[in-house]
Amino acid sequence: MSRLIETTEILGDLIAYPSVSTDSNIEMIAYLANRLSDLGAQVDVYHDETGRKANLWGTIGPDMPGGIVLSGHTDVVPVEDQDWSSDPFVMEERDGLLFGRGTCDMKGFIAAAMGIAPLLSQTELKRPVHFAFTHDEETGCLGAQSLVSELQERDLRPAMALIGEPTEMRVIEGHKGCCEYTTRFAGLEGHGSAPDLGVNAAEYAVRYVMRLLELREALKDRAPPTSKFDPAWTTLNIGGVHGGVAHNVIVGKAEVDWEFRPVQQDDYHFIHREIGGFIDHDLLPAMRAIHPEAEIVTEAVGEVDGLEPMDENAARDLFCELTGANGADVVAFGTEAGLFTRLGLSAVVCGPGSIAQAHKPDEFVSLDQMDKCVSMLERLTARIARV
Repeated sequence: MSRLIETTEILGDLIAYPSVSTDSNIEMIAYLANRLSDLGAQVDVYHDETGRKANLWGTIGPDMPGGIVLSGHTDVVPVEDQDWSSDPFVMEERDGLLFGRGTCDMKGFIAAAMGIAPLLSQTELKRPVHFAFTHDEETGCLGAQSLVSELQERDLRPAMALIGEPTEMRVIEGHKGCCEYTTRFAGLEGHGSAPDLGVNAAEYAVRYVMRLLELREALKDRAPPTSKFDPAWTTLNIGGVHGGVAHNVIVGKAEVDWEFRPVQQDDYHFIHREIGGFIDHDLLPAMRAIHPEAEIVTEAVGEVDGLEPMDENAARDLFCELTGANGADVVAFGTEAGLFTRLGLSAVVCGPGSIAQAHKPDEFVSLDQMDKCVSMLERLTARIARV
């Protein structure tokens, strides 16, 4: 059986696990763990506090520092209210395309990694190859955050990571981060005819939004001169402002949904420092002068590290060579790559399929893309065997 055929069969198995982010991924993780264990890999499964979700960390090759991580997330987005031509959890091949939820985002890469695992197990590797399969990437990269923390505690230090998100097999060296928040304001209700006797949460929410918009303009001047992103600076967006029950009632509760996408870690600290200072020194003192129990609380919906392009990036150089690319690009969508760089490794994003197909009905990956990914991993195996 050719490696592409076996990989395609594995992908069919993976699609059959409806690992939507709201549901458990335990059965899919067990399937992956069993396959790797049968090949002699050292496999660890880390459950979350609910016991319904898990990350997998597996290793083939020598027990030593360094090596490369092949990483993919196991969760997929929902299919409700989407018009599919076939069962989204039964993979179908039509005209050289493989249809099913998760085929490109990103079970296609996981299948390719699993398809190359038998070859890795039969090869005398000079460096270890690690498999990192995570939960809840679609809802804030929760699994990768906990896995990276676990690896830091174990002092596991791979040399580089390949995150196989769909890039049409282009090598991606950078993407912005994504930080999403809901800020809630608790004031004091009252009759609209006496606004000075209440604390209007909506008014303070508006002042908060205006400060965020001032920071949005300031971020443009902070764009790194060598930024490869478009736009070159950290962006900030107001996603929603909610509050109030009637025209003549002072608003007691309000909330603001907002997000920013940092191009550099310094911008993350800049925004939090500036907006935090505005709350502590301006908004809260004014609110509590009237109502001491007034509150402003910000909930972090998700904070995903960006992947900052680096002058020196061993992973970029290796995978450009393995794919024949003349250079690396940057993309607008986020991945788990930035989280893995917390381990001190270099990382790139490169995988089969197009992000244009992700999250849509009739999601697909082409056999040609899968073949290119498998071939790249075969060349990677040959490289690790001689380095």
